[in-house]
Amino acid sequence: MSKSILLAGGGTAGHVNPLLAVADQIRATYPDAVIRVLGTKEGLESDLVPARGFDLDLVPRVPMPRKPSPAWFTLPKNLNAAVRAARETMVTYETDVVIGFGGYVSTPAYLAARKLGVPVVIQEQNARPGLANRLGARWASAISTTFAQTALKGAQVTGLPLRHEIADLADRLTTDRAAVRSTAAQELGLDPARPILVVTGGSLGALSLNTAVSRAAGQLLAQGMQILHLTGRGKSGPVLAAISDIDPTLRPDYHVLEYLAQMDLAYAVADLVVCRSGAGTVCELAALGVPAIFVPLPIGNGEQRLNAMDMVNAGGALLVADQDLTAQWLVDTVNPLLVDGQKLAAMSASARSVGQPDAAQKIVALVAQAAGWEKK
Repeated sequence: MSKSILLAGGGTAGHVNPLLAVADQIRATYPDAVIRVLGTKEGLESDLVPARGFDLDLVPRVPMPRKPSPAWFTLPKNLNAAVRAARETMVTYETDVVIGFGGYVSTPAYLAARKLGVPVVIQEQNARPGLANRLGARWASAISTTFAQTALKGAQVTGLPLRHEIADLADRLTTDRAAVRSTAAQELGLDPARPILVVTGGSLGALSLNTAVSRAAGQLLAQGMQILHLTGRGKSGPVLAAISDIDPTLRPDYHVLEYLAQMDLAYAVADLVVCRSGAGTVCELAALGVPAIFVPLPIGNGEQRLNAMDMVNAGGALLVADQDLTAQWLVDTVNPLLVDGQKLAAMSASARSVGQPDAAQKIVALVAQAAGWEKK
């Protein structure tokens, strides 16, 4: 009998990337399995899932209103339509098991699976579980979490499934870190023999990071380091303006890009990263053993601070509140750290101690057990 699995999740890269990592691992472990992905036409999955070679089935997007609004009155009708669409996919492809990654798509998938008696596995990326996964956890066969402090009863800590390019980099770094760094530095126009600071606020950038680092640029570069600053799309202008008056002899060591599609190159050369602490970023840096300074996003429910704490408590990272990140704080912290190879090596080992480079394999084992597939 053929195996069949439905993966549900989407909307943001935070949901889609771990979904694709698990789909890749299922394909590698059970090449005969039928793999379908449930998503919406509005989410990133509508581009990324077909591009990776997986089949995507669509359900209507049904946001859950967080407070009383007119959307409450249309919610039952819209949710029922999404559950019917999810159910149709499961019946058509005789789904053995559903794995959900949270977000708008997962709720109808969990409800449809419950009605059909299909086992559910949940993967929660953040320290604070989302609404959909809190609901599905009530009847899930297995729950995978990224962080130990995630409050879902019966959960197993597996870590976050890594993007294939990051998982590949983790493997290569264990073989010959110096050679990997040298090759990546050459592609980025950097000198691998000198300290390299990477700054990133993600694809959208982070104003406070851009401001503080660019104001500290002169004093940082004077210590002999190079800076690779990924400002976010459309946000390089103020950074370039801020560094225009630094010593012209130092200016070539400040590399500004708005976005870098191959983040594995930046991670391969980084001695230290200054960044936000989304779950994906934290887990990738931990798996790679890259020391970091985390500046959690100062809005939301505080989950970014919680995401960072395992790596911070292990000694692999520092944490500074967004309002406390100043140019002087960076100079006082980064300058002594980047010239202390022993301290950086210790932070790298500590970061790696909480990394989970084999998270995808662990999650596929949970899926196989829930579905009754043979163990591999």
